[in-house]
Amino acid sequence: MNYQYGDATDPQGKELKLIAHICNDVGGWGAGFVLAISKRWRDPEESYYLWYKHRDLNNFALGEIQTVQVELDTYVVNMVAQHDIVPDAAGVPPIRYDALKLCLEKLADEAIVLNASVHMPKIGAGLAGGDWNQIEALIDETIVARGITVTIYEWYRDKPHKPHKPHKKRPKNTMKKPS
Repeated sequence: MNYQYGDATDPQGKELKLIAHICNDVGGWGAGFVLAISKRWRDPEESYYLWYKHRDLNNFALGEIQTVQVELDTYVVNMVAQHDIVPDAAGVPPIRYDALKLCLEKLADEAIVLNASVHMPKIGAGLAGGDWNQIEALIDETIVARGITVTIYEWYRDKPHKPHKPHKKRPKNTMKKPS
């Protein structure tokens, strides 16, 4: 698994690329990484809404994925691994690790079929409330272990900043001006 600072909607590489992210199971699209996706392409959002709208006629459910081609060499993979959009009454966050594992297994299958690399932000660790260490372990187990290249993009604002060092004051000129 490779980490780099940058924009996950602009994955690097010459091979086919799958951009993976987590969606909820209530048809909501409007916060988090999906905003960056929608800013760049319309099809992933429209496809997700249609998939949700016609869920009684398709496989829309926790643990399922939807692959949407957005460029000749790039696909966005909508992974349904979040139940609702807020923690439940008991405080359980929306992320569903069992559903995420199923999604990641299907994502790996898709990457092998397409001979593609996988690119993503730190999925599930933001609004979904997940623990990145657990999510990273699932990615290792389901994708990396199968020999698939995975790149995790950390947004620039997450980059640790060096502390600001104040400028040193210049020493006062103690030389006398010639008269």
